[in-house]
Amino acid sequence: MTPQDLVIRMLPPFAGWLALAALALPGGSPLRGAAVAVFLAVGPGAALVRICGPALRARRAEAPAERRDAAFERHSDLLEQLMLAVLLSVSAAMLVATVLIAAHALSGDRVLLTLTLLTTLAAFCPSLRALPAPRTAPGAAPPTRKGSTL
Repeated sequence: MTPQDLVIRMLPPFAGWLALAALALPGGSPLRGAAVAVFLAVGPGAALVRICGPALRARRAEAPAERRDAAFERHSDLLEQLMLAVLLSVSAAMLVATVLIAAHALSGDRVLLTLTLLTTLAAFCPSLRALPAPRTAPGAAPPTRKGSTL
């Protein structure tokens, strides 16, 4: 792992710990709100997308028949990862808040602390390996996996 990979891997947890540190600022501070909002919007999801990154990159986007954008695949994959990070972050925040509501322990600080700890844990997890693409003859239907309904 290169130092650059390590820095990229540790950005989401760093944003979480920075958001927790920003809680020490006064309540109406825009810096406090911005740090917390940025982390809650993309932090946990970015850590989870990094874990799934090789599996997501194994099957690239396919460009339309008439190409207008030479880098369609790259832009499409980046947009996919960004949207996945945002939606996973929102889902993680809702899940943590729901668990804390069920435990009668809901507070904004606890939600932020729990998400920061989960993001830090996800940053230390290894990336998933991509399965090799199945080989099929041209024009043939793709093979189904055992137990598949197709």
